[in-house]
Amino acid sequence: MPDDAAAAFRAFFERRHVELARLAFLLTGDASVADDLAADALTEVWRHWSRVEAADDPVAYARGIVTNLTRQWVRRRIRERRGLLGMHLLAGTRGTPDPDVPAVLDVRSALSHLPHRRRACVVLRYAFDLSEREVARVLGISVGAVKSQTSRGARQLAELLGSQEASRIEHGAREEAR
Repeated sequence: MPDDAAAAFRAFFERRHVELARLAFLLTGDASVADDLAADALTEVWRHWSRVEAADDPVAYARGIVTNLTRQWVRRRIRERRGLLGMHLLAGTRGTPDPDVPAVLDVRSALSHLPHRRRACVVLRYAFDLSEREVARVLGISVGAVKSQTSRGARQLAELLGSQEASRIEHGAREEAR
């Protein structure tokens, strides 16, 4: 790779690494996994740098790689979890409430309950403040799909966060009654 291309990639890396890791974190909820996924995405960007650099929006291209890698990671985790449940290795951990429930709403936890595309739309629209058109370009879907997925995701988040708040209030009332 010519020196000027290597310098351009290095500058891109320095400007965008933290943002891509943050995107991966918001999609996975796991900081160490997010760092790995951002690194993997930037490796792919490096491998295809001439194509990325020539793209209309290199950042959107990189974000698309991150969302695809996180989708693959989530799917792999689901398959692994199903396998462990099938072998009864996770029996007893499923549905067991944590007795030390934090008093603060955990948006990351609520986000983890959203399907991947919905979660990606919500995160890109609200956490990264991208337009619907930009989100569509990153995810490779239509603007209409972004609108519907974002709307459904926001509604689902509100319901999840509302039910968490209701559980905390109910739990608090039970504690006070004791």
